[in-house]
Amino acid sequence: MSDMGDTTVDEPTDDTGGFDNVDIDGDGINDDVTVVEYTDGSQAAIVDTDHDGQADMVGVDVDGDNVVDRLDVDENNDGKLDTSYVDTDGDGDIDVMYADTDGDGRVDTTGVDTNNDGVVDALGTDADGDGRIDTVVADTNYDGRADTTIVDRDEDGRADVILTDADGDGVQETVTYGDGGSNPYTTA
Repeated sequence: MSDMGDTTVDEPTDDTGGFDNVDIDGDGINDDVTVVEYTDGSQAAIVDTDHDGQADMVGVDVDGDNVVDRLDVDENNDGKLDTSYVDTDGDGDIDVMYADTDGDGRVDTTGVDTNNDGVVDALGTDADGDGRIDTVVADTNYDGRADTTIVDRDEDGRADVILTDADGDGVQETVTYGDGGSNPYTTA
């Protein structure tokens, strides 16, 4: 991690350690927010929505344009920031999402916005927890429904099964066997 130089911390304006009238999670209760400003222009906002003294979300503006470039969130309230939403191109929309859904400290789900509309169109998961994505579900025609599923059952980096919704009815009825051309779920 690079040295960002000296920092300044915006002081809270209320007795709870947060800024007045800030309700980031929308629950009707003001949240504790601390903003750290670095000399290179970047900033971080640390938010404690449940007032337990642990960050529930951290927003980082890496380029100083007052737009959050990365938001880390504790999705399951276990005290660990387990999901990251990243704006890679600075347009204010999420481009990539990383999540640790099983709490082991490693990313096992990755989402990507492939057409830059702010909506995740492809979601990759590591179903067996070995650190490699083995299933990808995608909305290739951008209608909001998954129409393609790709499975790498033997984790050799090549698709073993490809399911597609050829007629657009929301049911993936076409099965293609890749990586050798035979059904990997049957035994010889």
